[in-house]
Amino acid sequence: MPAPRILMMENPLSAIEIARELAPAGMELVVAPLGSPAFEAALPAADFLVGFGNKAVNAAFYQRAPKLKLMQLLSAGYDTVDIEAARGAGVPVCNNGGANSTAVSEHAMLLMLAVCRRLVWQHENVAAGRWRGNDPSQVKLFELRDKVLGIVGLGAIGKKVARLANAFGMRVQYYDIRRVSEAEEDALSVRFKLLGEILRNSDIVSLHVPLTPQSKHMIDAAALRQMKPTAYIVNTCRGPVIDEVALTQALTDGTIAGAGLDVFDQEPPPADNPLFRLPNVIMTPHFAGPTWDNQQARFRNAFDNCQRVARGEKPLWVIPELVELA
Repeated sequence: MPAPRILMMENPLSAIEIARELAPAGMELVVAPLGSPAFEAALPAADFLVGFGNKAVNAAFYQRAPKLKLMQLLSAGYDTVDIEAARGAGVPVCNNGGANSTAVSEHAMLLMLAVCRRLVWQHENVAAGRWRGNDPSQVKLFELRDKVLGIVGLGAIGKKVARLANAFGMRVQYYDIRRVSEAEEDALSVRFKLLGEILRNSDIVSLHVPLTPQSKHMIDAAALRQMKPTAYIVNTCRGPVIDEVALTQALTDGTIAGAGLDVFDQEPPPADNPLFRLPNVIMTPHFAGPTWDNQQARFRNAFDNCQRVARGEKPLWVIPELVELA
């Protein structure tokens, strides 16, 4: 009987040498770029697919993979997964069990600090020989202590953001369609608020929700108008959660004070994206999640799930839309 085969999509964000080191004994690991001849040759006998979501993994793809028992993601987000195709094929899709939650939560705090302290502006001034800028009297820099942080989405990442924010002395409130118990609220030092309250009362709003039809553009022009003109918004989840056109306008006309963005409507964003010209935005290239530290955790979670399914057990972290397949 052939060994169970794990087919892994080769990707620049994945350290293949670590994957090979952690590959389970008794299983065959095949690594190849999605759609390549080597990938297609390995697909018919693949038991497990490991990688990132891609619309090319569609109904026709599953027909070419009749043995597939699991699609295991190396990311938390799954908005690029063809959920209906997976359901039709009876293949559960699992995300990565919070393997990148520390990285993303730290990055969210990084962006909060960067926008409140105008980090890029300060760096550029020093590098240009303007020690404190041309007019330091016009500069306002802010601390995080005593600021109200509104977390939208209290999953694994949102909870870690709450813990880090507590360490900074912030006052943390959250909104999530799945409320946690009062005991967990007490343990995290957070309090539930309605989304409108989060927007109206927060000094910083940090977004940590999956991209779904319900969450797309949940932060639109009307939502931004509810925020304080001194408030900042930070997005490390998915770009389309914010209406980018409305955000650009709000940042331009002073509806809000600034933004820290790791994600965009289109990735990579086009060269003429108007956000690039705004001084009150700090941007990073969707790099909150993939750190060198969490490479092992992501592969460890992925391969553990493959082994669970191979033993006839239910996989962990099945995405909510496909829980019936677990």
